[in-house]
Amino acid sequence: MNARTIVVIAPLRHPIREPHAGGLEAMVWDRVRMLRARGHRVLLCAVAGSQFQEDGPAEFRLPAVVWPDERDATDSTFPPGHLERAIPALEAALDFIRRNAARIDLVDNHSLHPQPLTRARRLGVPVVTTLHTPPLPRLVPAARAAEHHGRLLAVSAYTAAEWREHGVESQVMPNAVDAGRWPLGSGGRDLVWFGRIVPEKGLHLAVRAARLTGRPLRIAGRVGDVPYFQEHIRPFLGDGIDYLGPLGQPALADLVGGSACALVTPLWQEPFGLVVAEALATGTPVAAFDTGGIGEVAGTASAVRLVRMGDAEALAEAAERLAVAHGRDQQCRSRARAAALARFSLEHRAAELETFFDLSGADAWV
Repeated sequence: MNARTIVVIAPLRHPIREPHAGGLEAMVWDRVRMLRARGHRVLLCAVAGSQFQEDGPAEFRLPAVVWPDERDATDSTFPPGHLERAIPALEAALDFIRRNAARIDLVDNHSLHPQPLTRARRLGVPVVTTLHTPPLPRLVPAARAAEHHGRLLAVSAYTAAEWREHGVESQVMPNAVDAGRWPLGSGGRDLVWFGRIVPEKGLHLAVRAARLTGRPLRIAGRVGDVPYFQEHIRPFLGDGIDYLGPLGQPALADLVGGSACALVTPLWQEPFGLVVAEALATGTPVAAFDTGGIGEVAGTASAVRLVRMGDAEALAEAAERLAVAHGRDQQCRSRARAAALARFSLEHRAAELETFFDLSGADAWV
């Protein structure tokens, strides 16, 4: 694929920078970095404070989320007045794309708001939108109206099927893991849980499962719902349950790779489950709730055991068996890593993505 000018539109909530706010932000960060490394000019439209915005227009710096009282902060709501600032700012960014359409080859949209979809036909630039979520009511009509034949990607077959039930077709392109940033680890005795700390990620059940195994649990991630953390997590810290806060990527990879087993505990229909692929890339086995796209990421890997969603006792049993069988066995860990990277390596996904972006029918998108 010849070098292109690509605008990547991020969600409106968190800056695209390390430590990553969540899997979606990590995926967008990797996307920008990967496309630039392959010679493309990439402009990032994202919340102010993001990396990669040094040479972009002012219109691509969207308002930051500021909570008057951080104790009220959640990932499912916005502070009063934020959307009244953020949505016009996003519209201004789309106006910039329309005015400069002759100098932009593609828009790679990861926004969870409908504006880029509803305006796609009027931008004068091909738009690819990735579906990272279940069919949100505010997005479904926009996706239908856009009539994006060949321009919608879904992060899993499960997510694609959910959207298909609402009349929206998409092509499956799973998320990916940078092998160099998630190296093989030596394993250890402790369990690990990492990700956004919000109710739907089920950390409290990972804590319960860890207690049942008798193994320490190390927790890393950003608190995305302060009331949930204060009520359901903080009282149970200590005595082998340690919260390390949000970690930069090298420290996080060391933590995960130095663990006996990763616990993955979504209490919703997880669209993908990037933490599963990341843990496996370090060789660390995964005990997880079987929900949404988690099973697809697990595939047939012997280093993954899936249990019924919400069953902490079954999760504890699965984690203990994996920790004993795989925790420090370097051959097992190497096989788990090789199998994960064969399916989810960023390098392989980059080539697939460029092929998709360079569709011969792209002119018909506009």
